[in-house]
Amino acid sequence: MRLFLITFYLFLSASAFPQYYLRGEVKDEDGRGLYNVKINLFSKNNYPYYSGSSGAFGIPVNFKNDTVTFALDGYDTLKTAVVTTDYGHFVLKMSPHRTTARTLQLSSFTKNLHLPIVETTTEDGESYSSTIENPFVNTKLYPETGFALHVDRASYSNIRRFLNSKKQPPADAVRIEEMVNYFNLKTKPVNNGKNTFSFNTTLTSCPWNSKNRLLFINLQAKKINLDKTPAANLVFLIDVSGSMDEENRLPLLKSAFKLLTENLRPQDVVSIITYGDQVTVALEPTYGDNKQQIISAIEGLTPAGATAGASAIRTAYRVARNNFIQKGNNRVILATDGDFNIGQTSEKDLEDIISMESKTGIYLTCLGVGIGNYKDSKLEALATKGNGNFAYLDNEREAEKVLVEEFAQTLYSVADNVHLNINFSANYVKEYRLIGFDNKKNLLSDTSTKLEGGEIGSGHSLLATFEINPAALPLTASIIGLAGKAELTYKNPGDNRIIEEQFDIPQKAIAFENADSSLQFAASVIMFGTYLKQSQFSNQFSWSDIYSLASRMANKNDRLQTEFIDLINKAKKLYPEDKKRRRN
Repeated sequence: MRLFLITFYLFLSASAFPQYYLRGEVKDEDGRGLYNVKINLFSKNNYPYYSGSSGAFGIPVNFKNDTVTFALDGYDTLKTAVVTTDYGHFVLKMSPHRTTARTLQLSSFTKNLHLPIVETTTEDGESYSSTIENPFVNTKLYPETGFALHVDRASYSNIRRFLNSKKQPPADAVRIEEMVNYFNLKTKPVNNGKNTFSFNTTLTSCPWNSKNRLLFINLQAKKINLDKTPAANLVFLIDVSGSMDEENRLPLLKSAFKLLTENLRPQDVVSIITYGDQVTVALEPTYGDNKQQIISAIEGLTPAGATAGASAIRTAYRVARNNFIQKGNNRVILATDGDFNIGQTSEKDLEDIISMESKTGIYLTCLGVGIGNYKDSKLEALATKGNGNFAYLDNEREAEKVLVEEFAQTLYSVADNVHLNINFSANYVKEYRLIGFDNKKNLLSDTSTKLEGGEIGSGHSLLATFEINPAALPLTASIIGLAGKAELTYKNPGDNRIIEEQFDIPQKAIAFENADSSLQFAASVIMFGTYLKQSQFSNQFSWSDIYSLASRMANKNDRLQTEFIDLINKAKKLYPEDKKRRRN
């Protein structure tokens, strides 16, 4: 019996511990090391490993012979047999479709256009990414432009917080596309025969410049039936550091997560990670029908210590990976004021961590809170890198809007890496400018950056607007032709194949007054944001113009739209019109 136990122990020892160590490096065809290549070994049940900054890697293995797969966006996947005792040299070939993927970092991009860099300021104590407003562009020289689509709406609720506090929001806090899409405005749906999106365009006269036109592009995502949605694996990553010890921070987040918990189904799984003086697993993976257990863990959170955000992010993704649901909704929900002050704290360091983790199929939602120390720029960057979305919670009503009323839009993605590319016709369009979708100043100065796509949630309606200076030939209903063509590219969640859909943009124009009321209301939001941003285009209208249009077009049964009218009145008192016009 003793001999049998010894023999069995030796067998277990030999099989339980790795006997070999696969080492090597993966490079491109020019001999440059490739960072963050996903590496799967057959013997490891395809558990992912990743190459380092120089392309090098080392993986403990049990067998002398194995099969390894290398994958990286923009390159052909390589699958090959290996001898684990040999040092491996592996080369990935660039995919011929790499340019179509456009998986880089700008919000909008016009080919070959170079803009002057203008210095902007940042609000003391709060950080916002400095941006460059999109100008008018000559169509003959630059007919093609594109922008990334996403469901971020943090800017509007943050602006509301400033105005309710009788303060002017910083110009860089004003992101007009997020303000417009906060209201989830929809035009009449068009059946394009597509499964994921419907696409609709409207060309109208321009309310602030009679010589110009407004092109509204409305993209509506399909709505998922919540009863049929896949199970969710959610990791609540909650900042409980000392800076969160204010009523509008941790207490607000606790209310928000309790609201979210009430929407969980029995098949959904929740884990809670907290970080303050240390990183703690406050709740092990728990099914959604144990709501009281989850709520009790949330209520027990107390603030203390500094903010070790980087290590907390790694822990949250590790927990999410360990409970990964195939074809499910795997997501980390990061809730913080964004003030990471221990470990890796720069936007670049944090972005690198998130970029690597996002390749595992786990999404990131960021919820920002706080006044006076709020780091908008960091949370915006992390959400973009994490294939996710970003919201700012200024009160409990906003928490309910984001996590209850818009539950599916916030937490269930129907398309990833979404871009819209427009090719304007110079026959009908002399100049154009994309309203909103402004680029970060530091990215425009970096020639290696291009466009980075966004995530679109279930049932979300996205509205994009161009101001157009028409060509000498007037854009009238009697002229037949196209103002341009649109190309939509995206990926289905969990699928790396790029889907391309093309749509025509008719040049038939209508009077602005005859446009759908939702579009007229959107124009009032654009004018409002333009004024708050203190834009070069804001001297074409007054507060009275904004208020008159908004009050006529707002849906009186919609609380958010009627609240918008009240914000206009509050803003008017903070921006004396005569001084504003002298400055312009």
